[in-house]
Amino acid sequence: MPRIVGVDLRRDLENNPPPGLSPVRARLRRDALALMLDEDLVEASYCYEVLPLDAPPAATLHAGGAAFDAPALLPASGELTALGFAACTLGPRLQSRCTTLFGEKRASLAVALDELGTEMLFALARRLQDRVLSECYRKRLSLGAELNAGDPGLALDTLAAIVRLSGAADIGIGLHGGKLMTPLKSTAMIFAIGRDLPAVALSRCGGCPSRERCTFGRRPAAIPTPAYA
Repeated sequence: MPRIVGVDLRRDLENNPPPGLSPVRARLRRDALALMLDEDLVEASYCYEVLPLDAPPAATLHAGGAAFDAPALLPASGELTALGFAACTLGPRLQSRCTTLFGEKRASLAVALDELGTEMLFALARRLQDRVLSECYRKRLSLGAELNAGDPGLALDTLAAIVRLSGAADIGIGLHGGKLMTPLKSTAMIFAIGRDLPAVALSRCGGCPSRERCTFGRRPAAIPTPAYA
């Protein structure tokens, strides 16, 4: 179960700012980034596990002793042989610092720091996707569709199983009430893996209705065509 701790995302943030920021928001972003680095507010970590299917693929997929009603993961062609379970987090310090900034009446910087954290979580998720893709490539497998619990086609109730099977507890991720990940700047996902799966454009945004107007959704994906035979 690969576990990567202390991922350095500074270059991702410095070289790829969101498009269309006003001068004020750009300045606040720079201030938030400086604060994040000076106070070491982030421990970016991720983990994942690839598990073979427990039964032949169907609308309800079985892996790791859990069931996932996820027909969207079924490929249009090729052979689905496994599911990948993954999670990543920025750790608890960033969210705690946002709270103290609000208490210090520095709301603008707190909001900028929170937005930077979201930006960083997207970048970390792309790093995680790259890592899973690389492992699939080495094994001559292909990486197919990806879903988060709560996406259309995957019930939020599956989050606990995804978190457990990814080994997320090893990097400090837990669940509050079964449906809220802690620390807050964390995410978990499930991948379709197999042979000769059709190419897909992996995205943290999926079918979100706000994708076209979202700052993060307009960014180019790190994985343009992640399918290998």
